[in-house]
Amino acid sequence: MNEPAPAAPEPSEARRGLPMPAWLRGYSPSWVGADLIAGVTLAAYAIPVALAYATLAGLPPQVGIYGYLLGGLGYALFGSSRHLAVGPTSAISLMVGANAAHVAGGDPAMHAAVASFAAFAAAGICLVSWAAHLSALVKLISDSVLVGFRFGAGLTIAMTQLPSLFGVAGGGSHVLERVWLLLGQLGGLNPVTLGLGLGAILLLVAGGRLLPGRPVSLGVVALSIAVVPLFGLAGHGVAVTGEIPAGLPQIGLPDLRIRDVPDLFPLAAGCVLLAYIEGVSAARGFAAKHGYEVNPRQELLGLGGANLLAGLGHGYPVAGGLSQSAVNEKAGAKSPLSLIFASATLALCLLFLTGALANLPKAVLAAVVLTAVAGLIDVPAMVRLWRISRFDFLAALCALAGVLLFGILQGVLLAALASVLMILVQGSTPYVAVLGRIAGTQMFSDRQRHPENEAIPGVVIVRPEAVVIYVGAEHAQARILAAVAAEPAGSLRHLVCDLSATPYMDVAGAEMLGRLHDTLAAQGIRLWLVGAHARLRDLLRNAGVADKAGGIERATSVESAIEAIEAQDA
Repeated sequence: MNEPAPAAPEPSEARRGLPMPAWLRGYSPSWVGADLIAGVTLAAYAIPVALAYATLAGLPPQVGIYGYLLGGLGYALFGSSRHLAVGPTSAISLMVGANAAHVAGGDPAMHAAVASFAAFAAAGICLVSWAAHLSALVKLISDSVLVGFRFGAGLTIAMTQLPSLFGVAGGGSHVLERVWLLLGQLGGLNPVTLGLGLGAILLLVAGGRLLPGRPVSLGVVALSIAVVPLFGLAGHGVAVTGEIPAGLPQIGLPDLRIRDVPDLFPLAAGCVLLAYIEGVSAARGFAAKHGYEVNPRQELLGLGGANLLAGLGHGYPVAGGLSQSAVNEKAGAKSPLSLIFASATLALCLLFLTGALANLPKAVLAAVVLTAVAGLIDVPAMVRLWRISRFDFLAALCALAGVLLFGILQGVLLAALASVLMILVQGSTPYVAVLGRIAGTQMFSDRQRHPENEAIPGVVIVRPEAVVIYVGAEHAQARILAAVAAEPAGSLRHLVCDLSATPYMDVAGAEMLGRLHDTLAAQGIRLWLVGAHARLRDLLRNAGVADKAGGIERATSVESAIEAIEAQDA
């Protein structure tokens, strides 16, 4: 039997950005066991994934665990989802690794400082966005573009891990170079390393299907750690992680100044953009499944709190990911308390169990990453876009190519730009339907789709079916005037413009209607404006367009306008 959901935050607490007291008040003691099990399960999942993602970021393995430990605590304090789990993600890890390496110039201390400073910068961006109510950021990248970005990110990440899987050096700064170098090094691959990696992939895939929601990767990691000394694999050239320092992360600020990192803001902004979109999407999915609400604005504060603590612990930017959140939810999490239990479990592991990780093969870490990012390479989703909309497919392809050719950071920024351009392109060519009467009725529809619709003698009826803004106002006017020009000379006396399908219009759109009125009036044609919603009517009245057209009332429709015209001409 399902327990009731925690109480919604009171308005005063929501204003202060502190949802935790509210869900604690509504917390049922019977949930403690479920949250404890979920927290331990999440920690078991997080350990191998965090170690692998830290290598993507070019950081010591334990830094990945710091992200889960501290990021989870920060999100539990300020986030609004009961199931979202926060930690390093594959795309952000690779983004941080590539950009921090560029700035650090091979200095490991500088590399770590840049990475943790990026977390601070991400927290600052989240705080400013929260204060400025910029939660609409989640809508900046369209779903179609995100499909292409994820596909490209999955391929990019996979190419960084294949050298470890084959036991070769690898290298290269972008996907094409990495592929070329890898092909040239395949003659020197280590068969023992490859066999170990492929075996790990087989176990991870089979375990994921047979034991969904269980920490299969932890079992595979534990097995590989036992196998290395048992069979002396290190003597056969199998690379291992090596000693991992024990102890909790030290809290403090990175030894870095802003002027030392000229590329820090784009990196942090890219991390926030990607983290917020992925996190809110995942949180909303789980909220819909379990019948509670997620506050998109509050999620900015939750993400900011997670990155602030991660930065203080010398970690790097973190995000709410779908895979770890699914583990948390399937393990039975009831509240953010599961994240606190997961952090406590990870702290114990850092204190007492790091010695066991010294023999962890790097090929197995590569296998963990490869299986984790396999879901990003979604071929069916790309095929679906091709079948439904070639325009959306090309936008997705643009994002994919951007990631492959320019990198993860440039790819996510290009994806955002592509989404904005999609909006502008669609807004620049609003469709204008020419309507006709459906035979035997007083209803009207598009004559292009239904040529059998009846034309009204002396009248043209048009309906813009999109927003009419500055980028598309001239196009809409041209379409309307083309419909007027298609009528026999001197036969047209009225043009009815139905605005019921125009959800938004800016000043440029209103001025276009004013110019349209003047053009038609010079030809002896009256312009009727009908079907506009309240805000659009206000805009047209304030712009003086409504007065030009003889007024615009909420009760006026295409049907009533045609009745008035027919009565007038009778």
